Amino acid sequence: MSTEALPSPLSSAAAPAANIHLNSEHVLRITQELGVRVQQVAATAQLLKEGATVPFIARYRKEVTGELDEVQITAIRDRLEQLAALDDRRAAILSSLKERNLLTDALEKAINAAETLTKLEDIYLPFRPKKRTRATIAREKGLEPLAELIWAQDPATTADAIQAAASEYSGREYTPDDGKNTVQKIADANEALAGARDILAERISDDAAAREKLRTLYKETAVVSSKVLSGKETEAAKFKDYFEWSEPLAKCPSHRLLAMRRGEKELFLMMRITVDETLALAELERLILQPAAAGCAAQMRLTIADAFKRLLAPAMETEFRLASKKQADVDAIKIFTENVRELLLAPALGQKAVMALDPGFRTGCKTVLLDRQGKLLHHDVIYPDRHAVEAADKVRGFIEHFKIEAIAIGNGTAGRETEAFIRGLKLPASITIVMVNESGASIYSASEVAREEFPDHDLTVRGSVSIGRRLMDPLAELVKLDPKSIGVGQYQHDVDQIGLKRSLDDTVISCVNGVGVEINTASKQLLSYVSGLNARSAAAIVARRNEKGAFTSRAELLEVSGLGPKAYEQAAGFLRIRDAANPLDASAVHPESYPIVQKMAADLGCTVGDLIKDAKLRAKIKLENYVTDTVGLPTLKDIVAELAKPGRDPREKFEAFAFDESVNKPEDLRPGQRLPGIVTNVTAFGAFVDVGVHQDGLVHVSQLADNFVKDPAEVVKPGQKVQVTVTEVDLARNRIALSMRSAPQIGAKSGGRAGPLGRPSGGSAPRPAAPARPAASQSLNNDWFSAALNKKK
Repeated sequence: MSTEALPSPLSSAAAPAANIHLNSEHVLRITQELGVRVQQVAATAQLLKEGATVPFIARYRKEVTGELDEVQITAIRDRLEQLAALDDRRAAILSSLKERNLLTDALEKAINAAETLTKLEDIYLPFRPKKRTRATIAREKGLEPLAELIWAQDPATTADAIQAAASEYSGREYTPDDGKNTVQKIADANEALAGARDILAERISDDAAAREKLRTLYKETAVVSSKVLSGKETEAAKFKDYFEWSEPLAKCPSHRLLAMRRGEKELFLMMRITVDETLALAELERLILQPAAAGCAAQMRLTIADAFKRLLAPAMETEFRLASKKQADVDAIKIFTENVRELLLAPALGQKAVMALDPGFRTGCKTVLLDRQGKLLHHDVIYPDRHAVEAADKVRGFIEHFKIEAIAIGNGTAGRETEAFIRGLKLPASITIVMVNESGASIYSASEVAREEFPDHDLTVRGSVSIGRRLMDPLAELVKLDPKSIGVGQYQHDVDQIGLKRSLDDTVISCVNGVGVEINTASKQLLSYVSGLNARSAAAIVARRNEKGAFTSRAELLEVSGLGPKAYEQAAGFLRIRDAANPLDASAVHPESYPIVQKMAADLGCTVGDLIKDAKLRAKIKLENYVTDTVGLPTLKDIVAELAKPGRDPREKFEAFAFDESVNKPEDLRPGQRLPGIVTNVTAFGAFVDVGVHQDGLVHVSQLADNFVKDPAEVVKPGQKVQVTVTEVDLARNRIALSMRSAPQIGAKSGGRAGPLGRPSGGSAPRPAAPARPAASQSLNNDWFSAALNKKK
């Protein structure tokens, strides 16, 4: 493989990146796949190889990459790693073949030309070391000449000739390579023919062309089906919608495939991926049979049928189970990470004194008082349901003594009742009252992070503090949690955990660096997600802060133990120092660009502070005067935009939300009611909305808008405030159906004309025979079922 030198962009960054090969062929391939220029991919590859992070490259190396964004840079990184892994596997295969003296020039050329891992493995399959198979045993019997006679399909070879050749093996002795050294005999011609077919069946199974032909058939026509295991009907009730289910694999959405796989994993269902056997055999016969060789046809047809049923069909089913699971994982991870991004970037209340309550009936409401920086000042327990007067007096006293500006109330058990109690106190209108999603707060309270932060307080206090801080700054608080415990997405516990973690890490890193981090108040958990930092360097920053006090300039970061110049380069622009002597330290302007800003100010005869304050001065800046070999207009435009709003928070402005006070439990709901709600989770089949009754309702994808919606994420996002109409309430099954349509059909389960895939009915699948499908009314049941499984997890 070629390893030509690539153009070298600006040097940057900390530790070397993961498995990335600086390979010109990789660069050219990615250029074609992503539709970007060669120089952009080459420069990005070089930066990644040197250890630069995605946020740093996207923000501070725009001239080098040609202004690629984070999504494009991440795509280049992931593809580079995939191609590097492909090259590593290619090298391992070549090495294995060389060691066994099996490598020919033609084989080496084919292996080097393989562009995918699947093609590479198909080429290698005939040479892969195998366990003892039926074909191996047939070779031990010396049946390869007979097999070759049949395989040649010579038109002159008759069926009688084949039978006669097989008869010659009758009674022949052989010694199986089974370690027993027992001499055995071939019984008759039938045994000889069966052995010859075994050899040829394995040859067909190992043939790359045959596999590719079947792979195409499976892609186009495979059907995924599930059925309940005998005797498990009652025990598997939660999987009832999948007791007799089938649909085209290509059309099966990720949540349904993952539901069937979970049912199979829990030993309630049997899932199969199959194609029409007649079609499969016809494809193989067209590929292998020689029409003129009538004498060999019977044996070849038996061989092809055996190769498909015994070898190829199981292999293809395994391959497509893995492939479909991989794609379902990709879809589910995408949904999950998008939801997590929206939650992390939810509007922040900001620095306000907060009273936070973790509601409860029997144990009371755990109440904490936090200052504007989120520091715990006091904690107590109030009992609104049993000692209402005393609780009211305490709340009013807390508000007056601690100058409380906002009240955060957890949305768990007794949340609405606690909210009603607080609102009934008729507190000053200036005090914001907010219901806060407490998903994962109990997990945080029992975590090592919480114990380290509050070693002298119990779980209830820690949980209440987390609720209050979530209101103040969701991003800073939620990064302390494993994102899987936040309660969004679908099947996050069933998908590829390595892929999920990678995507979640990318998402959290993107959000943290996109917002920026106040270095003097940030937790070490938040700091660890800053570009160029890790858990160790983040802890070192906090230790330095505790030992010597607040940082007064970004330059002081170089005094932190273990944080070198390259890590500083990666991190500095994303760290903020409020009220620093140099106002640029509070902005997203990177320290490497400070001289440019200072020159701008000097040219205008003013200070940097004046540039920040005066828009008229900034308007006089002629950017073209500051272009250099390494700094171009993209960076200069970013600098001027940052001077206009130093350290600006990209999150939306916080707006308080209140539920309808007339509904507090599912029994209060009536079909036709119009209610305010907050989206809590977005999935492939719709969105869940909290309307304040301790049970989220489902807005099916067909009910999200008056027009057709393919992707729910295009219409709604977690945390979004919406207006919904109650269309159905099923108290027995604890289900609430909602609609966002302007004129919803009250009492409709799935709404509109949605079919079983949540799409408008009509149209036909491009395959010879469509499998049986359930009625459209089952769509919502499956979606509710999928959601119920996620809730349980």
